[in-house]
Amino acid sequence: MAHPELLAPAGGKEQLYAAVRCGADAVYLGARSFNARRRAENFDEGDLKEVVSYCHARGVAVHVTVNTLLTDGEMPELLKTAEEIAASGADAVIVQDLAVMRIFLSRYPSLPVHASTQCAVHNAGGVKFFEDMGVSRVVLARELSVEEIAEIRSKTKIELEAFIHGALCMCISGACCLSSVLGGRSGNRGLCAQPCRLDFKSPARSHALSLKDMSHLKYLDELESAGVCSFKIEGRMKRPEYVAAAVTAARAALEGRPYDEETLRAVFSRSGFTDGYASGRREDMFGCRSHDDVTAAAGVLKSLSSLYSKETPRVPVSMALFIDKDGSRLDASARALRVSVHGGAGIVPEKAATDKALSEKYLSKCGGTQFYLSELELSNPAHLMLPPSEINDLRRRALEELNAALLEPRPHAPAPFAFEKTPYAPPENAEYWARFENRAQVCGGFDKIILPINEIDGELISKYGSALLCELPFLCFPKDEASLESRLEKLKAAGLFGVYAENAYAARLSKKLGLKIYGGAGLNILNTAALREYEKAGLSAATLSFELNMSKIERLGGALPRGYLVYGRLPLMRFRNCPVKPPSGCGACRGTGELSDRTGARFTVLCGGKKFGTLLNGVPLHLGGKRQAKADFKLLYFTTETREECERIRDEIKQNKESSLPRTGGLYYRELK
Repeated sequence: MAHPELLAPAGGKEQLYAAVRCGADAVYLGARSFNARRRAENFDEGDLKEVVSYCHARGVAVHVTVNTLLTDGEMPELLKTAEEIAASGADAVIVQDLAVMRIFLSRYPSLPVHASTQCAVHNAGGVKFFEDMGVSRVVLARELSVEEIAEIRSKTKIELEAFIHGALCMCISGACCLSSVLGGRSGNRGLCAQPCRLDFKSPARSHALSLKDMSHLKYLDELESAGVCSFKIEGRMKRPEYVAAAVTAARAALEGRPYDEETLRAVFSRSGFTDGYASGRREDMFGCRSHDDVTAAAGVLKSLSSLYSKETPRVPVSMALFIDKDGSRLDASARALRVSVHGGAGIVPEKAATDKALSEKYLSKCGGTQFYLSELELSNPAHLMLPPSEINDLRRRALEELNAALLEPRPHAPAPFAFEKTPYAPPENAEYWARFENRAQVCGGFDKIILPINEIDGELISKYGSALLCELPFLCFPKDEASLESRLEKLKAAGLFGVYAENAYAARLSKKLGLKIYGGAGLNILNTAALREYEKAGLSAATLSFELNMSKIERLGGALPRGYLVYGRLPLMRFRNCPVKPPSGCGACRGTGELSDRTGARFTVLCGGKKFGTLLNGVPLHLGGKRQAKADFKLLYFTTETREECERIRDEIKQNKESSLPRTGGLYYRELK
């Protein structure tokens, strides 16, 4: 049975050569636009065709990242980029935005679509959501253990990809707005400034939002048994020597050979490595890039660069040599392609005829190419001799023609496709919705009240009826899926009307149970086509991403009712590893904690039932007194406020009154990068 694919990062051409020559089965890389590493070198249209052909000629697959969120104004450029990717003959695209998924799935049906780790898929329900869309592979969240991946595999059918080495974000991918809210550079749009690597302090530690790099190479057998089909190395922003070291080590581990962990650590790490997520033991995972980490790389770069300085023979070639008095012929076959070249006639030998051993001596000299001789047949019935110069010439010409044939692009043909154009007709007056952290905060004056599932019971359902929505947790790891579904079924039986879903799994679960689905800002909706896709998935309304500004909100089309946040301490991160957890554990924790940055600004950490945490912005969003786009509803997002504060803020927002307290307009009045 074939091993899982070894998938390596290629931020530029040198990294590409390092990945291919050190043994990667596939590479992932970005076009110039719409990829989550926009500051990498990346590849334009001409480069893309060239590198795909280069990789295909060496038996290496190419996955192209189109894994950022898009606005409506970027759709024409996206369609052009999609056309370029399809024309290059790439083997897959990696996508976050549902609009982008729909374009590739519908317009280029022969091009496989992979759901990016930016989709925050961390359970079977999330995988099934994208499986229902037609996606062929999901890149799982890095936060999962081997055991959890196996559980997901047992309940799903499509391919699963998992990271095995490289940097770890504190936040689950796709759920981080720290860089965008604090600095206007969005990780969801490929320009994360990595503020998390700065020294945020908690009572428990310094650098409380920075984790060590992951290294799960010792778990490859277990991950393979768990059902992972592709082992992914992080690092499109890293130098080629890093790629060479990581691919070389992973290839050795995959084949059961020892690998050099010290060199791997020296070329790049943050206080060493962690396997906390793979093992499920998440203690001691924090680390930052120290001076020693930086200087360690100098001693290994030269030796690592030698690993990819020359072409690696990795494509087996089957050859058949025919010698006759009327001429000679060499057939060469590789990767289902075959070429034939003709040469001079065999001659009566003075000493010995050309035999198989002599033929192999010259035909195996494939040096400087990606080929190696794997099989040879000789037909020389008259026992003639073919001069070595003739054999060498046949080999050279056959490999040149074979290489040219392998370099030929295999484009994906387009199918007819166009998005529907439905204008949005907003109501004259928006409803006001409120999301509360707990039931003690709940106050009147709202058309919809949203509460976390653990705060809801039959009494509240009876009191508020269809005005009450149940917020499902942003993160629900595999062992909690069944109990969450059971709890939701009981609430439905008690009369629960609808669910507020911040993650794809929650939308699918709600649809399965026949509940009304209202999408949260965590679904990252920035464009009209994404609204339409979520409408097809069953949503009755959706909260737009708070990374979208007012002007773009006003230009959105589509029929799906929508709203946006007008107040709240914005959730900047969702994480599995608690930054405020002391060495003694969670025992004394009351469900909240605090971080501070280098300026002294303070940020609240909310606990999600000891399953995950949320980092809140220190200054609340408050749009009182500001220009607001028309929408179906405006959402107040309450977290740490008292009931009295909720009532005051409600009145300020409804009266469009400016707050006298510290506040922010968020990203609504800025142009997000």
